[in-house]
Amino acid sequence: MENKNDHPTINFGKTGVLIINLGTPDSTSWLDIRKYLREFLSDRRVIEVNPIIWQIILNVFILNLRPSKTAKAYKEIWMKEENISPLLHYTRQQAKKLSNSITEKNIIIDYAMRYGNPSIKSKIRYLHDQGCENLIILPLYPQYAAATTATVCDEVYRTLMKMRWQPSIKIIPHYESHPLYIDALVNSLKKKIKEINWKPDLILASYHGIPQKYFDKGDPYHCYCQKTSRLISEKFNLIEIKTTFQSRFGPQKWLEPYTDKTLEKLPSEGKKNVLTICPGFSSDCVETLEEILIQGKESFLESGGENFDMVPCLNDSDDHIALLKSLISKSL
Repeated sequence: MENKNDHPTINFGKTGVLIINLGTPDSTSWLDIRKYLREFLSDRRVIEVNPIIWQIILNVFILNLRPSKTAKAYKEIWMKEENISPLLHYTRQQAKKLSNSITEKNIIIDYAMRYGNPSIKSKIRYLHDQGCENLIILPLYPQYAAATTATVCDEVYRTLMKMRWQPSIKIIPHYESHPLYIDALVNSLKKKIKEINWKPDLILASYHGIPQKYFDKGDPYHCYCQKTSRLISEKFNLIEIKTTFQSRFGPQKWLEPYTDKTLEKLPSEGKKNVLTICPGFSSDCVETLEEILIQGKESFLESGGENFDMVPCLNDSDDHIALLKSLISKSL
């Protein structure tokens, strides 16, 4: 007769919720930046180039030249007291506040990064070990793109492929038009305008760009960004809102208009007081704090602009936590 004591202890009966952001280097050191860039830029969803040719370009040129520039940008925005990036800080806070807000028993809420640490693989295995038979995955990308949401799904599935006992899984889709999301963005705009002592001539809604050829192949990202901007404008129609795209990389054509070129041109068009908002980023990061609030502001003022500011990302605000809770609750 089988001895029941011989059976290994198995945790079960729980549901794990994993919120997933893009990622961050472990530090601002050259080696950590290089390691992060290698993982990020080796993703075939991110760089759709012949992999053999791309690996030569990546390893011979980019990974030897770009880490120094990227490290400088991260040093500008690094949270020195915690010794972490703002993106990691806010994602961690989001998970913590969601845990305090969703009080149902047997639910564990955690966070992971698509690139860097903590990895999706490590967190899925951790949640499984804790007895999570069901997993809910929330990619923190309001507007779907193959290079963001889809690559999160890829990594989740790759992890599951190597697990003997797989949990059930639900992936929460894009939420570019969710009423709570739009309301949160509008509220953040109103709050910022009350804080500044000047009236914006224009609100620039800047989203991360993708290569034009990705859009031409059928990626819906551009349409989702335009939809978000339209819905914001319908609820906040006092000031013109213009959609632009930032963070292009390499010589190929990306979604236009470009944020940096637009900021350089606006003062000559009489738009000398500009407020920016970055609806596609769930947490402030190097793309918002360094690229927009530092570099963008500098180029705008040098081009003749007078006043410039940026609305913080939704980060761990009450409105954002309420939105994320609503998205998660539908899948519980």
